[in-house]
Amino acid sequence: MWHTAQPCTPQSTLTWDRPECGNLLPGGSRPSGVSGDDSVPRARRPRTGTWRVVLAALCVVTALAGALVWSGRLDTTPPDTLHPDVAASAAADPTRLDAAAPCPGVIGFTCGFMSVPLDRGGRVPGTLRLGVAVSTRDGARRGTLLLLTGGPGQPGVSLVPRMLDRIGYLLDDYRLVMIDQRGTGSTAIDCPRLQAEVGSSDITPASPQAISECVDVLGPARDFYTTGDTVADLDDLRRTLGVTRWTLDGVSYGSFVAAQYALTHPAQVERLVLDSVVPLDGGGTLYEAALQRTPFVLRQACQEQSCGFDPVAALTDVVRRHDLGVGVFDLLVTASIVDPGLKGPPAYEPVLRLLRDAADGDLGPLTEAIAEQQGGAGTPATAYSAGLHLATLCADLTDAPWGDSTAPPAGRSAKLAEAAARVDTGPYDARTAAGQGIAHNCALWPPTRPNVRPSLGQLTMPVLLLAGDRDLSTPLVWAQATAEQAPRGRLAVIAGMGHSIQGRHPEGDAAVRAFLLEPV
Repeated sequence: MWHTAQPCTPQSTLTWDRPECGNLLPGGSRPSGVSGDDSVPRARRPRTGTWRVVLAALCVVTALAGALVWSGRLDTTPPDTLHPDVAASAAADPTRLDAAAPCPGVIGFTCGFMSVPLDRGGRVPGTLRLGVAVSTRDGARRGTLLLLTGGPGQPGVSLVPRMLDRIGYLLDDYRLVMIDQRGTGSTAIDCPRLQAEVGSSDITPASPQAISECVDVLGPARDFYTTGDTVADLDDLRRTLGVTRWTLDGVSYGSFVAAQYALTHPAQVERLVLDSVVPLDGGGTLYEAALQRTPFVLRQACQEQSCGFDPVAALTDVVRRHDLGVGVFDLLVTASIVDPGLKGPPAYEPVLRLLRDAADGDLGPLTEAIAEQQGGAGTPATAYSAGLHLATLCADLTDAPWGDSTAPPAGRSAKLAEAAARVDTGPYDARTAAGQGIAHNCALWPPTRPNVRPSLGQLTMPVLLLAGDRDLSTPLVWAQATAEQAPRGRLAVIAGMGHSIQGRHPEGDAAVRAFLLEPV
């Protein structure tokens, strides 16, 4: 959730030869049982595909914006001594997976599957074979490192090569594991029309027809893709691996999964790192925190670029006069992820320039940029499942104006409009709050079994929270609210950064290293 990074497409000029654009594991993609001043030049027409290039650049962030889950005590065990968790499970881990075999193209990893019930209550039959990748390297004295991807909708196993580029140095100390969370990767929910319309965006609204098609694709199985279901799967994985205690590191939606796991299984959690934090009660149907944070991000960028005009006033004017709130919001969130300074070149047309020209009457460049940014053409479900994304978010909402996910469809739109009219939308308007994808799409999603969460309490274990002060995907206020629920927590705010800190900023990396390596 709250992650708009678009997986790379083969057409992009920045696309790498990457396995994460496909699926490393054999098997089907469907689950079993689920059939500024004048010194700033005027904007030229955006180059064709420039915003698609931006989305490809977001592959770098995508590979980092998963939940990184470190398992094992961070202690002073001598370097030549294995952590007890590793000593007990290292020999058996890979062979306990179904169809265990060397991972294609990844040396030193075994790939296989872990089977879990679709419905743990037994009402709806079916089994999900979740893809898992396990390092076979010996000597990981600090335990098991489990990396969970975010979204929701990203796979896990196919991202192993990219993650090794970023955190491979940890193989000296940790056993690395990745899993395809239910509905992703090896069990990806594929709703073709929804996939084509929204891709991996939280903010792009889908058509009623696309949502209806996805409901038909899922059938009764749509009840079983909540965060709580994923938390249960993770504890199955913990037992399969023979691990007793975990240190969880979650990025974006992964931070939510990590925190929900910690609240559900506190005895199994040693430490938490929460990067780009989604709060314990979820991010909010109307996304007002991100709407309200936009002026800060725009003004910081304007100050750095000496833009010579008021970008917030320009945004307000464009939204009010041209009803482009949702599209501009989507554009700004994406730009803040790949380039928190909103500088633009060489990858894309500068956002500040687009806003100024639009306010001056030249809407063409801005509307073209929005059109290029939105949509998921070329993003396969195995790379990011829009269906899983929608099914999970709509079941997880706790503050929807219409009630929880069991509420009847009739009256939802009216209640949504009323609620949007009451909130502070910053430079946007009520139509933006009600029309962005989380609110709009979930208002159209049919009644569904709600996510079962633990009673909201405190995160009692040591917690490190990382936040970029220019993050529009998971705004700073969310991390601040979560820090208040972590009496042993520390909040590191990285100035000038946007979404997903680890691997992208030395201060964030230093904070994580110090936190994970200090004695308990």
